[in-house]
Amino acid sequence: MQHWICVTCGTQFAASNEKPDSCPICLDQRQYVGPQGQQWTTLEEMRGSGEYSNTIKQHEPDLVGIGTTPKFAIGQRGLLVRSEQGNVLWDCITYLDDETYAAVKELGGISAIAISHPHYYSCMIEWSQRFNAPIYLHADDQQWVMRPDEHIVFWTGETHQLPGDITLVRLGGHFPGGTVLHWPQGADGKGALLSGDIITVVADRRWVSFMYSYPNLIPLPAAEVARMRDTIKPYAFDRIYGAWFDTIVHEDAHNAVMRSANRYIEALQTILPIQQG
Repeated sequence: MQHWICVTCGTQFAASNEKPDSCPICLDQRQYVGPQGQQWTTLEEMRGSGEYSNTIKQHEPDLVGIGTTPKFAIGQRGLLVRSEQGNVLWDCITYLDDETYAAVKELGGISAIAISHPHYYSCMIEWSQRFNAPIYLHADDQQWVMRPDEHIVFWTGETHQLPGDITLVRLGGHFPGGTVLHWPQGADGKGALLSGDIITVVADRRWVSFMYSYPNLIPLPAAEVARMRDTIKPYAFDRIYGAWFDTIVHEDAHNAVMRSANRYIEALQTILPIQQG
């Protein structure tokens, strides 16, 4: 029996003797199956290859990024938010080895895991079992869990509190349960938003954006972006950490989200309707 991992999205599946026929996450229009077709690996194969290792990088006091080199699957990095009440791992990555476990234990371990959306579920069960930490997922995305486990806690509603004064906020958009993490102690007490790509940091770091599908370039409706904007507006944050090491809005992030949402909505509303023949 093997816990097979989809090479395209990095999601680990429940144990089986044979490789799964397909990855439902990648067959969904928000993701894709690569031109070489569906491919699988296992954590044991990755460890045995000698190819992979994890980079651990401090972004600011009490915030540490963890990402895999070379890039695997989508290539996101997790973020460890440290506090005296216990560390929270935000989003997850596929690769976990003894060296990473030891390094994270040295940083205080993991008391809870929270994940923005199904594309980053990855090997969350391996991480939760190794650190004996519950995983907090929004119940609206429960259907995308490919490896069920007792460590998973499905929360409902619009917000959920975690230790360290952390608030999980359901924004939706990319997925119905799409979640961001508000960390008021971040950015020297001005507040930070850990957003995955529910709110994505774009090439011009003064701006962010919102999409239903990033790889397939499917936008969200203007009304949904307006709802997301209005939902996050009451929270104070000066910095946004996106899904990758260098996707950071370092300052004025709250204004960046507001003006970016307004720009997005205006662009959609000013596109001329298709003329009927």
